[in-house]
Amino acid sequence: MGKAQVQSTVSNSPNFDQIWAILDRTAKGQEELFKSQKDTDRQMKETDRQMKETDRQMKETDRQIKDINKRFGEYSNRLGEIAEYMVAPNLVEKFRELGQDFPKANRNTIVTDRKNNIFFEIDVLLENGDKAMLVEIKTNLISKNIDDHINRLEKMRKYADLHGDKRSFLGAVAGVVIPENIRELALNNGFFVIEPSGETFNITPPHGKPKEW
Repeated sequence: MGKAQVQSTVSNSPNFDQIWAILDRTAKGQEELFKSQKDTDRQMKETDRQMKETDRQMKETDRQIKDINKRFGEYSNRLGEIAEYMVAPNLVEKFRELGQDFPKANRNTIVTDRKNNIFFEIDVLLENGDKAMLVEIKTNLISKNIDDHINRLEKMRKYADLHGDKRSFLGAVAGVVIPENIRELALNNGFFVIEPSGETFNITPPHGKPKEW
């Protein structure tokens, strides 16, 4: 009885070939796993490289956009300066043709009143004894320029009242490029609109009576 049990136990134990097959499968599995890990590492490194390259390209694109904006800003400012030089000398005569007589014209007037916290600039200031015309000149006239000019005229009125200046103030806007809707906005707000016409420029009176501040 005991001998039969021993023989049965021996016959159920794995032999050398079976053990070797198990070890071989385990080794191959580890090799595949190692290979897979290497592939994963390679893919991660490639992804990291691509992300760094994308980041570099984005930074370069951002730098180029900033450079373009800077150059465009400088170009736009120069166009605005050119427009001022072209428009300012002839404004007096052009407004006289419309019945607005301003014998004095000053460019780049700066108002600085620290005591009352009033600060603003005027591209061209036309003056006579009773009235003054504040002219804002832009390369591309936009709605914000209209709002800013209204605010500028309100500051001018406040500054004048504080300093005993009883004149009334009118507004005009000039632009190298003026979209039709912006043109109408300016005219509806009581501004004169100055715009190019061939080798000279035209002045369009506002809709209704010019607004006075």
